[in-house]
Amino acid sequence: MWSVGNQEIDSRLLLGTALYPSPSVMQLAIKASGTQIVTCALRRQNPQDKSGQDFWRLLRQMNVKLLPNTAGCHSAKEAITTAQMARELFGTNWIKLEVIGDDYNLQPDPFALLTACKELISQGFEVFPYCTDDLVLCEKLAAAGCQVLMPWGAPIGTGKGLMNRYALRTLRERLPHLTLIVDAGIGKPSHATQALEMGYDAVLLNTAVAQSNDPVTMAKGFRHAVEAGRLAFQAGIMPE
Repeated sequence: MWSVGNQEIDSRLLLGTALYPSPSVMQLAIKASGTQIVTCALRRQNPQDKSGQDFWRLLRQMNVKLLPNTAGCHSAKEAITTAQMARELFGTNWIKLEVIGDDYNLQPDPFALLTACKELISQGFEVFPYCTDDLVLCEKLAAAGCQVLMPWGAPIGTGKGLMNRYALRTLRERLPHLTLIVDAGIGKPSHATQALEMGYDAVLLNTAVAQSNDPVTMAKGFRHAVEAGRLAFQAGIMPE
């Protein structure tokens, strides 16, 4: 068990809900992964139209914790408005905060991210900011009141894994009391294992499962990968 946003959680794997071949495959993959937290973009699945209603109904049937996100937002104002809508619609103060600064690699805008983060925290949100692995930015987000940070391993959807392990290790060492979740860039189960071996609390991924040849089997692989990585961290890895 571990704690995130004042909730006790079993699984250290968080999953996205986009890009699956079908809703039924998504549902089977989520079940196979053992995850208890799934994230979804409000802007991509509008709960007010019929397809959106069907989608949210499917997620509710799975008895998982929903982490709405602000994917697709390009300004602090846009992200804040989306977060407010999500809280009203789903009755949760959790929000995965994304403010995109570059459309090519979907890198977050650190300045707008910090602005939006401060405002949402003042409004009572539990903010999960998607950020880069920059130490100074992460320290400022922590000072603003974030208890959870979600630094990327690599740009979204690239599957390149942990591109800057030094930076990620530094974050873990310098921010020992925060919940740290590697978000974005994970491409295969071994990447997730490496993140957990470093002492990261969890990983969040989507494309690696949804776009694999067999999402259900891949979800099972990631389920075991995070368990192995956490056990290795707890056991203490031998020096090279």
